[in-house]
Amino acid sequence: MGMGSLKSMSFVLFLGLTHLLLVVCDQDGEETYLDDQEVKEENGVLVLTDSNFDSFVADKDTVLLEFYAPWCGHCKQFAPEYEKIAKSLKDNDPPVPVAKIDATVATTVAGKYDIGGYPTIKILKKGQAIDYDGARTEKEIVAKVKEVSHPNWTMPPEATITLTGENFNEMVDDADIILVEFYAPWCGHCKKLAPEYEKAAQELSKRTPAIPLAKVDATAAAELAKKYDVTGYPTLKIFRKGKAYDYNGPREKYGIIDYMIEQAGPPSKQVQTVKQVQEFLRDGDDVVVIGVFIDNHEKAFQLYQDAANALREDFKLHHTFSTDIANFLKVPAGQFAVMHPDRFQSKYEPKKYSFTIKDSTTEEDIKKHVIKHALPLVGHRSNSNEAKRYTKRPLVVVYYTVDFSFDHRTATQYWRNKVLAVAKDFPEYTFAISNEDDYASELKDLGLSDSGEEVNVAILDANGKKYAKDPEEFDSDSLSEFVIAFKKGKLTPVLKSQPVPRNNKGPVKIVVGKTFAEIVMDAKSDVLIEFYAPWCGHCKSLEPIYNDLGKKYKSVENLVIAKMDATANDIPSDKYKVEGFPTIYFAPQSNKHNPIIFQGSDRDLEGLSKFIEEHITKSKRKEEL
Repeated sequence: MGMGSLKSMSFVLFLGLTHLLLVVCDQDGEETYLDDQEVKEENGVLVLTDSNFDSFVADKDTVLLEFYAPWCGHCKQFAPEYEKIAKSLKDNDPPVPVAKIDATVATTVAGKYDIGGYPTIKILKKGQAIDYDGARTEKEIVAKVKEVSHPNWTMPPEATITLTGENFNEMVDDADIILVEFYAPWCGHCKKLAPEYEKAAQELSKRTPAIPLAKVDATAAAELAKKYDVTGYPTLKIFRKGKAYDYNGPREKYGIIDYMIEQAGPPSKQVQTVKQVQEFLRDGDDVVVIGVFIDNHEKAFQLYQDAANALREDFKLHHTFSTDIANFLKVPAGQFAVMHPDRFQSKYEPKKYSFTIKDSTTEEDIKKHVIKHALPLVGHRSNSNEAKRYTKRPLVVVYYTVDFSFDHRTATQYWRNKVLAVAKDFPEYTFAISNEDDYASELKDLGLSDSGEEVNVAILDANGKKYAKDPEEFDSDSLSEFVIAFKKGKLTPVLKSQPVPRNNKGPVKIVVGKTFAEIVMDAKSDVLIEFYAPWCGHCKSLEPIYNDLGKKYKSVENLVIAKMDATANDIPSDKYKVEGFPTIYFAPQSNKHNPIIFQGSDRDLEGLSKFIEEHITKSKRKEEL
């Protein structure tokens, strides 16, 4: 029956109790029944959909599934191998069905199994999904499916330990190290983490000694959640003998494994020779912290280790029991020293900052000393260290070709010395040099990428504002004048902004850096503004809802529904902090500098409308709303 004849056919739908039958009648009255649960086969691989998936797998002991996307290059490359797998398992005794699901079309099934990448391979055993993350080869996959399909095979026990309010202290207080996830049963992010967390738990449980991973339902153990400042889900904490530390590592299997193996190691590494210390100072590019002790039993050493555990996220601490090293450093036992590599030392600062650990010393005292002296007077800010070392503001950055290799060291230090001469006079500010190639994007935002100067300068302040020094020949005097002008508030900040839209009459107003004050800070209007990122999946999901919201309130006087790409525009007010996407604020007419952040979990039309109704300036509303 050709497609052309379909135009002259009548269609009748019959809803049965279990599935849908489509009856197609042609002009001769001949009927063809099309079952939407029919399972097609392509090159030996069964094709499953949202319609036929449940009925097909319902009575199967074992099924191999591939979730794919038609545009996925890895899926296309894997297809011939998967067809060979289908043939092998068809010949198995008993045969094992091999199926594929287009996850971009079968969104219900894909959502059920939290498919986030392609291809994703799963084995269903009596309806229970088992992740396959081995090699994508016929040999490996067929072997695993045969293992699972064996009548005596059972699901391995969960490696993740389940904690409750009753057994939490017993497990955590005695553990040298344990990772605990605080989760909520309804949390989507927790559900996404769960399989990765369990895989990591399985691998780490095999180590000697094992590194346990645990989870606790924070909604059921509310007192525990409160005790450990759990305000969002999932929250992960590392516990060492009952003491909690924030987990700031990855959230996928291999990242969790690598991170926890590193965390399970000693917090402070022992150095045994003077040569090692000389290498740290000669070749290093970060702060050097070394504690000197008689042995590992003294109280000072134990306190130093506790501080090292608290600092290990951001610093690498060392210790020694060597008298040779103590003499070389001129640091006696019971002290530790904070030093900077030779390349960062200068005549304006001491070669080391020593600290004596006394009976009255606390862990916090040690941490403060390390953090206080972690940066040299003028350090090297780079992409790899800025998040840990250069977050304090104001920050004065001098951009040029920074290269500490032997051939370029002299030129690098020439310009750095000019910065040092100024930095010594402004201890309240942080100074750094940065390689202009590493920060090409930042220089572009500052309007300095085409300055034509060998050296450029900017100041980044605590409110997120940026100030660019006018391009001119660089020297210590001009840098000092620039910093003094900043200190006196005489500089105008640089504002990153997309072009002002020519047509901005839609239901949702487009805000850019240049129009933020005009639209959002307008005292005549209430403004609801969404800060988004073009790549953000949550933002894309919100877009049609947000457009509907704009249409709903378009006729309301003195109310503006707006959005701003926060990755392409600066926000000229520090009151509108954006730490994730999307972030939504309501800016009332009467209090623009104290916007109200939307914190509801329901980012739907009803939830956003309710938020507006709660905060809108009532006297300005139209009666019809």
